[in-house]
Amino acid sequence: MQKIAIKVENLKKYFKVYKKEPGLWGSIKSLWKRNYETVKAVDDVSFEITEGEIVGFIGQNGAGKTTTLKMLSGLLYPTQGQSTVLGFNPWDRKPKFQKQFALVMGQKNQLWWDLPAIESFHLNKAIYEIPDKKFDETLAKLAKILDVEDILQIQVRKLSLGQRMKCEIIAALLHNPKVLFLDEPTIGLDVVMQKILRDFIKQYNKEFGATIILTSHYMGDVKELCERVIIIDNGHKIYDGKLADIINKYARNKILSLTLENGVTKNELSKFGTVKSFEDGRTTLVVPRKDATKIAAKILNQFKVHDLNIEEVPIETVIREIFGNKNK
Repeated sequence: MQKIAIKVENLKKYFKVYKKEPGLWGSIKSLWKRNYETVKAVDDVSFEITEGEIVGFIGQNGAGKTTTLKMLSGLLYPTQGQSTVLGFNPWDRKPKFQKQFALVMGQKNQLWWDLPAIESFHLNKAIYEIPDKKFDETLAKLAKILDVEDILQIQVRKLSLGQRMKCEIIAALLHNPKVLFLDEPTIGLDVVMQKILRDFIKQYNKEFGATIILTSHYMGDVKELCERVIIIDNGHKIYDGKLADIINKYARNKILSLTLENGVTKNELSKFGTVKSFEDGRTTLVVPRKDATKIAAKILNQFKVHDLNIEEVPIETVIREIFGNKNK
């Protein structure tokens, strides 16, 4: 039986937010009286994650994802609830715990901007008390995998976004953490760099058995890395389970991508489903999920088809439908 790496019970985080009335008079009134409202960033969230799992933690902007990760990292104290990470209470901030996890935020830099990345790596070596031999071995391995061996002596501000993100990942992993909190690690990167980082995360998880929580607005990250997802909305957990189950439940359609012989009209194809694109013999057709195979067979019998693929709808569409149904 696998051990529980992360356990969260009824976690809550509320913030008091000042509401200022508009205009000059509102500013003057605020000198004597201020009105506040309570924002429930995280509201009664509970879940468990076993060692070695990669779990997608997804939701719309402001849903509470980053706030949750900050509480699990010990950066924020909860308003209420309990949590353990590797058996530690994160808010105790014990050095032994801090040496076993890493938080990577795609929008935050931990590298010194005006120094080469290698200098920040040596600083982390001292902070985490990493032995010389282990540091050299880990750095060499990570730099080779991420193909940054030639840029470690270059000032961080002169690196491209993709190169900086690779170095940020290295800085976070030098101490071989057992738990990784990845908050939008591929934000702003092109599709090639996104794939490189996804492949690296998979490899790190496989090699070190690391437990990983991943937040991302790029659904490709979630689809490629996570079998299980936790969906959070307005601070509430609304789903916790297999990604495939969500797709089966909410993806009512499938997409037929066709390459047809010239002469087939759009009207002829519209009898089989909704035509999303039609250009130079290449067609995208949206059809009911349960009928996809039958419809594909009919098209093959009726027309001369050079190529045909049956594909799932984009996961972004599925997630939008979940939130749409919830708000009805």
